Amino acid sequence: MNVGAGRRFRSPKAILFDLDGTLVDSAPDITAAVNELLAGRDLPPLRLDQVKAMIGGGIRKLVERAFAASGTPLGSALDEANRVMAPIYRRHLTGRTRLMPGVREALTHLHLSGIAMGVVTNKPQLAAREILLHFGLTDYLGAIVGGDAVTYLKPAPDALLLALDQLQVEPRDTLMVGDSSADVAAARAASMAVILLRGGYSQIPVEELGADLVCDSLFDLPSAMQTLQDAA
Repeated sequence: MNVGAGRRFRSPKAILFDLDGTLVDSAPDITAAVNELLAGRDLPPLRLDQVKAMIGGGIRKLVERAFAASGTPLGSALDEANRVMAPIYRRHLTGRTRLMPGVREALTHLHLSGIAMGVVTNKPQLAAREILLHFGLTDYLGAIVGGDAVTYLKPAPDALLLALDQLQVEPRDTLMVGDSSADVAAARAASMAVILLRGGYSQIPVEELGADLVCDSLFDLPSAMQTLQDAA
């Protein structure tokens, strides 16, 4: 675990989790959706590693990046491609998606500790809820906020603040757990502490993103929280 410096941390009353790359490895399903969309335009498929680098920013940004990577920038046709993608995306939510290491164990531990939990994601809210239901995680969560529930996606703080309003917890009593620069920026804008996990979808080493602490997986989350408290 790598600990950041200079930030005060206390035991949180709530923890907010990112979804893609944090709680679930959804890249294989997202790749299948992207390639179905591209096939409809007679474009060649993209590799898993290519699509993984495009995740973050919501479906519209994913579609834009996918066509750009295929050498076919959409321009004014982006709106139509995004409409076509919506039902395709919904068909590829749980077939190949898997939980990230330590998720069930961490959420069970936190639930038994009385810590409120929520998910904040740029994925559409119904899609996020379907994935969380599929894995039996919704009972742990007092808030699920998708990108279509707010005006501005992460890295804006809107989704985090809406989740906290639903949980009735203040930002100073909350920890954000994610895997990307957007999670760090959103947490900082909302005045929250933030822990990043290795093994997600960030194309920049997570150690360079300015989190309070970086750890290998959610198996490490309880000890990571204690480390931050001890260092405060």
